[in-house]
Amino acid sequence: MLPTAPVAATKVDMMAEHAEAVLVLNAGSSSVKFSLYTDVRDDARPRLRGQIEGLQGSPTFIARNAEDLVVHEEKWSDAGALSHGDATARLLEFLNRELATTPLGAVGHRVVHGGREFTVPVKVDPGVMTALERLIPLAPLHQAHNIAPMRVIAARAPALPQVACFDTAFHRTQPPVAQVFALPRAITERGVLRYGFHGLSYEYIAWALPDFDAAAARGRVVVAHLGNGASLCAMKEGASVATTMGFTPLDGLMMGTRGGSLDPGVILYLIDELGMDARAIETLLYKESGLLGVSGISSDMRTLLASDLPQARAAIDLFVYRFRRELGSMVAALDGLDALVFTGGIGEHAVAIRERICRDAAWLGVEIDAKANATGGPRISAEKARVSAWVIPTDEERMIARHTRELLGLN
Repeated sequence: MLPTAPVAATKVDMMAEHAEAVLVLNAGSSSVKFSLYTDVRDDARPRLRGQIEGLQGSPTFIARNAEDLVVHEEKWSDAGALSHGDATARLLEFLNRELATTPLGAVGHRVVHGGREFTVPVKVDPGVMTALERLIPLAPLHQAHNIAPMRVIAARAPALPQVACFDTAFHRTQPPVAQVFALPRAITERGVLRYGFHGLSYEYIAWALPDFDAAAARGRVVVAHLGNGASLCAMKEGASVATTMGFTPLDGLMMGTRGGSLDPGVILYLIDELGMDARAIETLLYKESGLLGVSGISSDMRTLLASDLPQARAAIDLFVYRFRRELGSMVAALDGLDALVFTGGIGEHAVAIRERICRDAAWLGVEIDAKANATGGPRISAEKARVSAWVIPTDEERMIARHTRELLGLN
């Protein structure tokens, strides 16, 4: 059974009075991931990182150090479901033991949706948490999980500062015309807008790109965040001007279990002809479509690339084709292209996918260097190519840690 001893709140409070260490939390649908930073340098690796996953049943906890060695592992096979709040409490209990000589100064949270109100990172207080709860209908599968750890920490360690960092905030630089749907104004005013997501990832790439290609960073760049969730962001001078995700993370590119752009008439057909209700459609669109739905095999690109089955090939072909279509729209928003950047699990590791995408983008001036692509770059385009192409690993957690330190004035 799970341990039931309460977290030592007084110890965590004491940490907050003296320290500079920053804990970053990323609460997903079935996990709470964490990274602990004790070094203020931008290139510093987290001292500890890991996750409690499988919250819906048989939860496990694993933590690794900066050398990627496992330093703690627990399994609770007979515990049943574990709430995000309880998972956070277990994590704080672990950190109280690990940080005996390095006190904790703050917690930074990844929050999927900031709506129209939250356009920069903010210090969490009861009013902020209430405002974020009002946004749950805009991100029903994510927002409540993001908020749960905040409330646990506020209750158990009220002196410990918390900062919320938003995946939508980076895209608020887009012109108004890029953010609205062609819907009645009354609906738009209720907050039905194109928000965009993966903003912390894109913000990190915008911050890191000048070290790789300073000229391109000042120009027109499309960043491809390709993972189980996938999207594109068009950046001009490091600011977002367009992105493929919209009101929710369902729009745009084909993804692991999400299909991307869809004719709204399909939804009407599912309701009228197949008798599906809102919850059944939600499950279909979020969990049963994309690479998994088309292939019938897996949502994992690695599995599909290793398969000889025609349905696996069909799913990959559609993924690449949808990318080509969406890339064209991003380039149109930019009036041209100076650089293409790949990041995320697929973007960083799927050599064959990058090669196909770059060859499809030859009309834009992308010319791939096959040898560089095979080794992961970072530059994977030919030196003479008019448009450079890069592989840059993203680091959303580091960006959250930086925001947290800057907002709170931590050294």
